[in-house]
Amino acid sequence: MIEKNKVVTLNYKLTEAGKSEEIESTYGGQPLMFIYETGSMLPKFEENLKDLNQGDKFNFVLKAADAYGEVIESAVTEIPKTAFSQDGKVDESIMVLGKVLPMQDKDGNRFDGIIVEINDDTIKMDFNHPLAGFDLNFEGEISEIREATELELEHGHLHPEGDDHAHDDHHHGDEDHECTGCGAH
Repeated sequence: MIEKNKVVTLNYKLTEAGKSEEIESTYGGQPLMFIYETGSMLPKFEENLKDLNQGDKFNFVLKAADAYGEVIESAVTEIPKTAFSQDGKVDESIMVLGKVLPMQDKDGNRFDGIIVEINDDTIKMDFNHPLAGFDLNFEGEISEIREATELELEHGHLHPEGDDHAHDDHHHGDEDHECTGCGAH
């Protein structure tokens, strides 16, 4: 049964509530794996899985406010093209509608922004999550539930089979470690 500190493996199909067009799916690819109630997943997502068992199916809707939030108008901003220049020349190759650009604020915080408009001297970027403002329907099935290892619980994320403390010493010693393969918001 799904409960705190269990590793959950599941497949799902994600659509906008009330629509049939698929946004993403784990079927035919890598299933989603995460440690339940460690803060790596949306709280309401986990709440809808509580007490399910291996083989159980699920189908639920998360309102935008419980998923990736409502669209915040102030998160759409114009940036001078000169901010994308090197040696006084603007890199026009990155000026593509729909392109996601990693950005950093004055405090060093990282954000992904989507180019939504290109003007003569500025570009308009949207820093909202791409799924902000959408009510989301998750439909799927629980593939596996297991106990998390001590190492996984200590680090708060999954470690591939056979992974040992050598990985731990190599990657987790620095403050800026970013996981890949971790269930994330």
